[in-house]
Amino acid sequence: MTIAKIDKPNWHDYFGRISKTLVGKNAELEVDALEIGSQLEADWVPLLGIVYDPASDILAVMVEGLDHMIRHPQTLYVDMLGSELLSMEVNDADHFRHIIKLRDPLLLAAPHG
Repeated sequence: MTIAKIDKPNWHDYFGRISKTLVGKNAELEVDALEIGSQLEADWVPLLGIVYDPASDILAVMVEGLDHMIRHPQTLYVDMLGSELLSMEVNDADHFRHIIKLRDPLLLAAPHG
């Protein structure tokens, strides 16, 4: 596993480039801050996409049933295994830490019958 910091000017292109590799992944979203403690926003639900819009300075993490908007993100760290994105941590201007973990969905065996 390799943890790397992605510089903010590269975020839009980075997410545009890796979005194809994220199709079919499940995501867990957690938000940590002194004011709120640790809050689980989404618990292993299908990931629909991750997009950074530099004009509005919003990083959008879209999962089934939730659009998680990170306003004024400051830093982005990604945890990679080869070319696979395992997780990312985003720190915003309000000192909230957004942790997004990714994994392939569990494949269940077909029922026998």
